Amino acid sequence: MSYSPDAIASITLSSITLPLNTPISDAKVFTGRQRPMTEVVFLFAEIRTEQGHEGVGFSYSKRAGGPAQYAHAKEVAGAAIGEDPNDIEKLYTKLLWAGASVGRSGVATQALAAIDIALYDLKAKRADLPLSKLLGSHRDSVRTYNTSGGFLNASLDEVKEAASASIEAGIGGIKIKVGLPDNAEDLRRVSAIREHIGDVPLMVDANQQWDRTTALRLGRRLEDLDLVWIEEPLDAYDAEGHAALAHALDTPIATGEMLASVAEHERLIDAHACDIIQPDAPRVGGITQFLRLLTLADRAGLDLAPHFAMEIHLHLAACYPREPWVEHFDWLDPLFNERLETRDGRMLVPERPGLGFTVSEQARAWTTDAVTVTHD
Repeated sequence: MSYSPDAIASITLSSITLPLNTPISDAKVFTGRQRPMTEVVFLFAEIRTEQGHEGVGFSYSKRAGGPAQYAHAKEVAGAAIGEDPNDIEKLYTKLLWAGASVGRSGVATQALAAIDIALYDLKAKRADLPLSKLLGSHRDSVRTYNTSGGFLNASLDEVKEAASASIEAGIGGIKIKVGLPDNAEDLRRVSAIREHIGDVPLMVDANQQWDRTTALRLGRRLEDLDLVWIEEPLDAYDAEGHAALAHALDTPIATGEMLASVAEHERLIDAHACDIIQPDAPRVGGITQFLRLLTLADRAGLDLAPHFAMEIHLHLAACYPREPWVEHFDWLDPLFNERLETRDGRMLVPERPGLGFTVSEQARAWTTDAVTVTHD
C-alpha cells in the first residue's frame, strides 16, 4: 500500500490550570526565592489532520510562564497548518524559526513542545502503536520512584506515611526534598526515611539551593545512607561545581531538569557534571529535542531519570539503552481519563496507541482560554 499524503488541518491550543490540593514547598520556598506552589498551568495542543487523524500533547509551567507559553504558541502555530504531520523535525524547525526573535530556548521552545509532542502522539496513533514502540523500545516497563509525597511542607510523619503508601502501590523508590535552613534537620529527615523504608531505593533533591561548600559537606554526611542520587545540589547552570561534586562523592549526582535546551545539557555533559541526567521533554522543546539529547547522554555513558510528566517520559525512558528511572507524580491524574500502572517497583508502558491518554472532562472544565488555529 502506497503512502497517502496528509496535512494538518487545525491545531487547538488550550491553557488549563490544575489546582493542587495542598500548597507545595521545596527548598526554593525556604530560601525565599519562590512562593509555595498552588497550581500548575498546562498548554495543551490538539492536532487534527485532513484525513481525520488526531494527536494531543502538552507542556507546562510552575508558578509563572503559563500565559507566555500559550501566547507564543498562538503566534507561531499557524506555520504548521497545511504541512505533512509526519515531517516532525521539519515542522519543529519551521515553528522554531517562526518565533526565533525571542530565542531558541525557554518559553519559546516550551511553547513548541506541546505541538511537537502532539505530532508524535498522532504519528504513533496513525501507526496503531504505543509511542515507545514507534520509536523503538528496549523494555516494556521502567523503574519508578515517587516524589510527590516527599516535599518539605509535609511533616516527617506525613512523608513516612506517603512513602509506605507508594511502596504498597508498587512504586520502586522514594525521593524526598532537602535544603532546609537547618542542615541538621535535613539529615534527620533523610536518616529517618532511610530507617523507615529499609533497603528501598532512596533519593534526595536540594532543588539548587546549596552552595558548593554545603553540598560537599552534606554529601559526605549522606554517603552512609546508600542514596541512589543527590539531585540538583547546586545551581542548575553550575556545571563546574556539579563536576567537582560528582568527582568528590561516591553518591551519584543527578541534574538537568531546569535546563531549557539541548545546548544547555551539552554543557553539563561536556563538563562531566553529573552521573544521571534529568531532562524534561516539555522544557527542552518536545520529543524531537529530547531524542537528540538521549543520543548525547548515552554516548557519554550517563544514566537517565527524566523529570516530571511521566505520561510522556515513560515512553521515552523505555527507549533508552541503559536502565532508566521515571518520576511518579499523581498530580496530573485529573487531566486524563486513563491511568498508568505500577507493579513490583516498575511503571508499565501502556499498550494503547500513541501516548495512550485522552483529555478528561475535568481538564476541559479547568480550561481558562482556548483557540483553534486553521487555514486563514
